[in-house]
Parts: sequence; C-alpha cells; structure tokens
Amino acid sequence: MLERARISMFWILSLGVALVSWRFLVFGVEASMPAMAHFPETQKLALYLHIGLAPVVLALLPFQFWQGLRARRPALHRWFGRLYVLLIVVSGVAALVLASGTRAGPVAGVAFGILAVLWIAVTVQAVRLAMLGRIAEHRRWMIRSAALTLAAVTLRVYLPFLAMGFGFETGYLIVSWLCWVPNALIAEWILWRKGAARLRTA
Repeated sequence: MLERARISMFWILSLGVALVSWRFLVFGVEASMPAMAHFPETQKLALYLHIGLAPVVLALLPFQFWQGLRARRPALHRWFGRLYVLLIVVSGVAALVLASGTRAGPVAGVAFGILAVLWIAVTVQAVRLAMLGRIAEHRRWMIRSAALTLAAVTLRVYLPFLAMGFGFETGYLIVSWLCWVPNALIAEWILWRKGAARLRTA
C-alpha cells in the first residue's frame, strides 16, 4: 500500500508540476513567473528553451521508471529515454546560461549552475551505460538523474514556505540549494540501501 502511494505521488507530482510549469504559455512569463522575467533579451532564447523543455523532461520521467512499459514496449522505453536525454542536454545548457545571469546573486547562480552541470553529466552517463549494455549501472545512474530532475518539484514545494518564513529573496537563495542537494543525498541513500540489501541476500 505504501509503495503504491509513493508511485502515485511520483506520477501526480511529476505530471502536475509539468503542466503547471507551462502556465507561461497562457499568462506570459512576467505574470506567471516573475522571478524569471528579469533576464535580458540576449538570454530570452535560453529562458524559453529551459522553461519550455524542462517540463517535458519532468513529464517523461515517470514513464522511464514504469516497469510495465520497459517490459512490454522496450522500443518505446528507449525512444522516450533518447528524448529525455536530448531535452536535458538542451534545457541544462540553457539553465547554465540563465544561472550566469540570475539576479538572485552569485550564491544562487553557483547552485543552479552546479545543478545544470550535474543534471547533464549524470544523465549522459546513464545513457552511456545503457548503450554499453550495463543495464544495472544504467538504472543506478537514472535514479541520480531522476533526483536532479525532481528539483523542479521540490523547488515549487519548498519556495512558498521559505518565502513566507524568510521573504522571497532569501527564500529563493535557500531553495537554490535546498531543491536539489537533499534529493541527491536521498538518491545516494536509496542506492546504498539497495546495495546493502543485495549483499544481505547474497
């Protein structure tokens, strides 16, 4: 029961936040994402690439972990995976450009810049291992990639509470690290726990 609840929450949050993130298509960036509206015209392409493509990545994420899809439609799983990786590379590079120009300051800029680099590197490593046929290792790295992709979810969960407690500017500074560092640590804990369970079974 608990496992099914976790899986349901994973799907709801991933697809829900992805859909909400496209609200700029209806209301515009300034009205729907005021924290992102300050980027100059020279960075508008990066802005729209990131906020337009990152939600697609988030929407694809639960499909990559859907065991039924992997078992029954492996070709579709692989094509979804290729699209997932391609969009992360494009959106991640755009995020790196945006991190260099954020008005939240250098601390937030470094946080989002590191996240962008890790997001790309971890995901490319995952697909490299899949291409080499090292599927068990590929799945471990996909857990790491998922943890970083889910920063889009945790940012939106934490930021309203941090803004209420510390003000938006300070809250945004805190969430630039809080949205992904705990995710990455939890992913490593999950991988360690899985490894320990395999050792006990052996």
